[in-house]
Amino acid sequence: MTTKNSRDRSGSDGGTSSVTAIRPGIRPASTTEPSSTSDFGSVRKPNDGALPGTTPSRRRRVRDLDKLARQLSDRDWNILRSVADHGYLTVSHIQVVHFGEMSAASGLRTAQRVLSRLRRDRVLANLKQRIGGHRPGSNATIHYVDEIGDRLLRHTSERRTRRPFREPTERFLHHRLGIADAHVALVQADRARQLELLRCDIEPTAWRTYIGVGGARLTLKPDLYAETATPPGSEYIDAAFIEIDMGTESIPTLIRKCREYESYRRQGIEQEHSDGAFPRVIWSMTADTTSKAERRRIALREAIAKDRTLPDNLFHVIGPDELIHIMQKGAAL
Repeated sequence: MTTKNSRDRSGSDGGTSSVTAIRPGIRPASTTEPSSTSDFGSVRKPNDGALPGTTPSRRRRVRDLDKLARQLSDRDWNILRSVADHGYLTVSHIQVVHFGEMSAASGLRTAQRVLSRLRRDRVLANLKQRIGGHRPGSNATIHYVDEIGDRLLRHTSERRTRRPFREPTERFLHHRLGIADAHVALVQADRARQLELLRCDIEPTAWRTYIGVGGARLTLKPDLYAETATPPGSEYIDAAFIEIDMGTESIPTLIRKCREYESYRRQGIEQEHSDGAFPRVIWSMTADTTSKAERRRIALREAIAKDRTLPDNLFHVIGPDELIHIMQKGAAL
C-alpha cells in the first residue's frame, strides 16, 4: 500500500468497480485554516433571548465588527469554526479540543472564561436549558453560533447565507452531540498518542455525491469521515466512515443506509484514489439504556449478515467506547 494525494470527492458515472477487498482507505490529511478579516458593517440591536423587561442584558452591544474581528485570537476563531462545524458543542467538547494542552482544572476554567467573553460579544450563545441526562454540571452548557459569529463567518466566506438560530429538537441535538463525542474521542486519542488523527470531516463535508442508476445524482451522508495512522507517524493511513446511532432509528432504516454505502462502494470512486481500498463503515450505536443499545447492535449485525447484497467485512457495529480500539486496528481487520 502506498500513500495517495487528496482528491475531489464528487462522484461520476464510472460504473461498477470490481474491488476484491474492502480495506481502510489510504491517503494523507488535507486541512486548511481560513483567515479572519476585515471590513464589517453595523448590526441590529442584540437580543439575549429573555422576555422584554425580565432581566437586564449583560451582553455588550457590538458596533464595530471589524474591531472585534481583529481582537479575536486564533483560538477564538478556531472555537467559532468548531461550533459552526458541529452546530452545537458543550463546554467539555470545547475544552478538550481547544484547551487540551492545559491540566483539566485549568483548561476548564480558561475555557469557561473565554466562552463567557464570546457570549458577551454575541459570537456564541448557549441554550437556556441543558438536555436532560446528557451531562451534569456547568460544563454541560451547550453553545451555538450567535448573530455576530454568523456575521463574522459570512464575511470570511465560511458561510454563504445567514443562519438564524432555531431551537433544536431534543432528538436532533442528541445526535449532533453524539457526533461531537466521537470527534472529541479521536482528538483525545491523538493527543494521547494512541493514534494519529490526520483528518476528521463532519457532515456535510464528509458527504459524497455520485451518479446512481438511471443517472440520478445521489448523496451519501456519513456523520463523520476520519483518517488515522497507527502507530503515529506510520506511512499507512486507515480511513473510515462513521455513523452515529442514538437508538432512535429502526433497524430497517439502518439497513437501507448500509445499502447506500454498498451502492457507493460499487462505483469505485473512493478506490480510484486509495490503491483500490474502500473505507470501513463503523456504526457507533448507543441508546437510553445499556441493554437496549446491546440488543440493537446485535440486531443490526444479524440484519447485515442476512442481507446477501451487503459484504460482511464492510461494516463494523460497535459501542461508542470501542471507537478508538477499532480505529487502532486499522488494516488488520
